[in-house]
Amino acid sequence: MTYHSKWIRVDFVKGSRTFANLCWAFILVCGATGFLLVGLSSCIGKDLIPGLLSEQIVFIPQGIVMCFYGIAGLFVGFYLWCTAFWNVGSGYNMFDKRDGIFSTFRWGFPGRNRRICIRFALKDVEAVGPESREGLYSRRILYLKVRGRKNIPLTRIGEGLTLGDMEEKAAELARFLRVSIEGF
Repeated sequence: MTYHSKWIRVDFVKGSRTFANLCWAFILVCGATGFLLVGLSSCIGKDLIPGLLSEQIVFIPQGIVMCFYGIAGLFVGFYLWCTAFWNVGSGYNMFDKRDGIFSTFRWGFPGRNRRICIRFALKDVEAVGPESREGLYSRRILYLKVRGRKNIPLTRIGEGLTLGDMEEKAAELARFLRVSIEGF
């Protein structure tokens, strides 16, 4: 989603609150709860899950391993729920021609550095360019090349942009900023 006027352009960035992350968090918590209940039922000797006979699973070593995987899965699942709830990584990129400032804002994890805001002068922006890695885990990121700094990513890593979408976004942004496109 983008807001665009003659002097200001704001590109909104989606965070970790995606349908896929919520599905994975739900699946992980359900599966981990099952593992933990199976491990605990083998420990106490009662069936905590109906239909599963606890005598079939010996507590040492199978029950302990099931409990360990259950606890580990719960931690990872709750971590995913928290990142989705806090919408970590969401924010915006703002280009203000009137003030000559580029600022990028992202939400982080709760704490002292929850709000991440970086500002640069637009005169230091040299180019807009893609970073594309193909293969099994392909990723395509649009970045801003700033003089004397590392490249600043403008899109999130898992956004799934096609090459055509990335070219279009880069061309629009380069036209607005009046800079070159690098790397296509």
